[in-house]
Amino acid sequence: MYIKIKHTLQHEIFAFSICLWLKSTSSPGIGTPFSYSVPSQANEVVLIQWGNNPMELLINDKVATLPLAVNDAKWHHICVTWSTRHGIWKSYQDGVQTGNGENLAPWHPVKPGGVFILGQEQDTLGGRFDATQAFIGEMSDFNMWSYIVTPAEIYKMATCSSSIGGDLINWTENSIELHRGVIKLPYNACH
Repeated sequence: MYIKIKHTLQHEIFAFSICLWLKSTSSPGIGTPFSYSVPSQANEVVLIQWGNNPMELLINDKVATLPLAVNDAKWHHICVTWSTRHGIWKSYQDGVQTGNGENLAPWHPVKPGGVFILGQEQDTLGGRFDATQAFIGEMSDFNMWSYIVTPAEIYKMATCSSSIGGDLINWTENSIELHRGVIKLPYNACH
């Protein structure tokens, strides 16, 4: 089961912010909340936690370990930001920064023309999924920006005092395609 985002990147990007709400009880790992694959690189941008490994952010197949804990059956607001300049990344859970680092695929622009999949890790462009890496849980409000969203904006989104739709991907009814039995339920984290 997976969700395909109908939009793709139209040009290279040099920074991004991705935020979403998710809930899982899966242990040891929750699987893959999202993956972005391009023709030349299956792991262009991936958020994954499988087996006993910690949550990881992959960019161009390079890995950063994220200190996120989300498998407690509660809804969590998760954000990751990244800039090609020095490969600087940050992770946020429920509006609070949990980690940061640098040298994650520095100077690598994220390539356009790929496929965004929610709930599965892609081994080829748009497919060859591995059941052991599937996301187990619920998710909502996947948004992506072409810039670094500020910590204050992330906090406001996580505490429901503001809602900012992504300029690259904006979570709407028309932006997603459900595949292989994904069930759409009404959900609003802020109500």
